[in-house]
Amino acid sequence: MKKQNFGRIIMTSSSSGLYGNFGQANYSAAKLGLLGLANTLAIEGKKNNIHCNTIAPVAVSRLTQGIVPEDILKVMQPDYVAPLVLWLCHESCDENGGLFEVGGGWIGKLRWERTLGAIVKQRNQPVSPEAVKANWKKICDFENASKPQGAQDTFGTIIEGLRKIDSDGEVSPNHTSHLASSTTTSEFGGAIGHKFPPTFSAYTELETILYALGVGASIKEPKDFKFIYEGSSDFSCLPTFGVIIAQKALMNEGLTEIPGLSVNIAKMLHGEQYLELYKPLPRAGKFKSEAVLVDILEKGPGLLLLLDVYSYYEKELICYNQFSIFAIGSGGRSGKRTSDKVKGAVAIPSRPPDVVLTDTTSLNQAALYRLSGDWNPVHIDPNFAGAVGFDKPILHGLCTFGFCARHILQQFADNDVSRFKAIKVRFSKPVYSGQTLQIEMWKEGDRIHFQTKVQETGDIVISDAYVDLAPALAILAEIPSEGGELQSTIVFKEIGHLLKDVGHQMVKKVNAVFEWHITKGGNTAVKWTTDLKNGTGKVYEGPAKDSADVTIILSDEDFMNIALGKLDPQKAFFSGKLKARGNIMMGLKLQSIFKAYAKL
Repeated sequence: MKKQNFGRIIMTSSSSGLYGNFGQANYSAAKLGLLGLANTLAIEGKKNNIHCNTIAPVAVSRLTQGIVPEDILKVMQPDYVAPLVLWLCHESCDENGGLFEVGGGWIGKLRWERTLGAIVKQRNQPVSPEAVKANWKKICDFENASKPQGAQDTFGTIIEGLRKIDSDGEVSPNHTSHLASSTTTSEFGGAIGHKFPPTFSAYTELETILYALGVGASIKEPKDFKFIYEGSSDFSCLPTFGVIIAQKALMNEGLTEIPGLSVNIAKMLHGEQYLELYKPLPRAGKFKSEAVLVDILEKGPGLLLLLDVYSYYEKELICYNQFSIFAIGSGGRSGKRTSDKVKGAVAIPSRPPDVVLTDTTSLNQAALYRLSGDWNPVHIDPNFAGAVGFDKPILHGLCTFGFCARHILQQFADNDVSRFKAIKVRFSKPVYSGQTLQIEMWKEGDRIHFQTKVQETGDIVISDAYVDLAPALAILAEIPSEGGELQSTIVFKEIGHLLKDVGHQMVKKVNAVFEWHITKGGNTAVKWTTDLKNGTGKVYEGPAKDSADVTIILSDEDFMNIALGKLDPQKAFFSGKLKARGNIMMGLKLQSIFKAYAKL
């Protein structure tokens, strides 16, 4: 069947296997065992167009002669079963992994149904039979029941339950655990604090554009242009590219080489992610990242590894990541379950969202995103995905993460990357390429809470998430200045403060002295000088003490519009709003001053 890339398999089960029957223990076990075999064959054969389905027929045979009444014999012939079998074997039938009862001209499909269940662990209490009894009604309540499609649905439900417990505080280990008295996480003392070898990442505009496309940026959206065209006047690197810089520190099997810790990399799950930016990422650059395992927590059947990664650009710390990784199957100890090192998730507000946006991922989304460096085959290889319990390759969690951050940045910060401070997400369930993301957002001050669902299923795939934004300079500009001070003064003073930290870098990059004539009502109201040529640079009120390379004349209002990104300096020049004399070509370097620094 694999050789010809086609096959159809029908397993014949029985109602005795599905429901049990008195006196047929061996027969029932065998017949239900066929269903389990069929389900696995359906998963393994799918990639080769081999489908496997199961029927539980009701029909007479030699075994029922003398038992079934004559009138029933007439309508329970195998002839009424054969048409279903023929259809399931047809090359145009897409059914795979189905279970059908059939007989007497009637056909019905069966599926599993599961209650919402109940969390029986309580804060600071062991799990007990009494807790099970107290929750029994809820455990067995089929109202609003779900229809699980595979093993990954069960796993996701259990993991989400563990997270809810941890959000309520520390949970005592179950005293019935046979490992509780003999093993503790103290054995990980040698692993906690382990420093990974430093990694180095170099990227150009090519990598930042490829990443932007990988998280859904498109020429269909004009506001995305600044992220996908290097010639854009305000070309920028998406803030969440910071995870791409950091992830290299955890690649190349580094997680399997931690002393005193044995984990299976095939059973690792990305649970949560935190990213904090101290400055906008440059459009191109070379970074050094240093990673450390800061803590290990017990999470039921697994361990939670907390990995901090610090990324430096020219010896300056630019971004910090915390990866929360579940190591499934490595738990069972009575270790600690909370840590003050965790960058915690925050529950969403209990009110309707302020904004709801949808965005459909491409069928090629995972194939495109993996080009940014995450080569895990679970995102592209059906064989590998099936081996770890997924119907097909799943989308990278950090791809969904990038989609959400991109929309929030556009919705609440007008794509101003300098306002992006931090993001925290919790990954709840997988997403498949081609599905539609529904992002629900709540604004509370400069924090944007959000959660993300798959629109087709209603499943929450990112929960308890938020983005922190820096206040917009526009807000400051709206505050009346004392004594009628010009609004541009705010920007010049801010540039002066920032030169204390980045002056040497700016002087090296710009190498020019600018004299500014700020007008009000057509008359020069004030002169400022930005010396980005000498020493570590400085800003002062008044004309240039030495000769200026460029003198720029524009109104206070137009200056603020440029600083806020509402007016392009080149367009202002050609429209006559900005006048310049001296080495006008130096004026092109205004982009780096305004876009990279002034709005900070």
